[in-house]
Amino acid sequence: MVAGLVERDGGGGVSVVEVLAEIEAPPERVWAVVSDPRKLSHWDRHVESVAGVPAAGLAEGTRYTTVMRFVAVRGHVAAEVLAFEPPHRAVIRLTGLLDAVVTTTVEPLPGGRSLLKHVVDYHFRGGVLGDFAARSLQLLGGAQLVLRHGTLAQKREIERGAGG
Repeated sequence: MVAGLVERDGGGGVSVVEVLAEIEAPPERVWAVVSDPRKLSHWDRHVESVAGVPAAGLAEGTRYTTVMRFVAVRGHVAAEVLAFEPPHRAVIRLTGLLDAVVTTTVEPLPGGRSLLKHVVDYHFRGGVLGDFAARSLQLLGGAQLVLRHGTLAQKREIERGAGG
């Protein structure tokens, strides 16, 4: 169950999208799934591929690249892990077609459950491609819908035991 969904203007041309989901699994199992960017294409159809993630997984300072597509616009997004605190918090900066800071937190809940929270502060870069990608995202239902769908896909994967 998604407990909350928020989209707001973060000021300075930055939008903020937030989604929360209660997961029927402990934080360690949630973290095992949501902290692996190689699975991004499982949860977000706009992600074509992810390259450069070390076999051992993420750590602070890790850099990798994501290839994203919004309708006819395809672009590379560089990712840098700014903070990585398993199994509770990660902060990743994205730069490229999309500039963003993604903060993921996992909090324990009673009964072996967890609260998963994603907060994305983002903006598309200017220019023809950035403007087109932003309009395409709006046509697809907006960033909040994309993030909600991705979070629900993560929830399904975790609750059926994948990655655990």
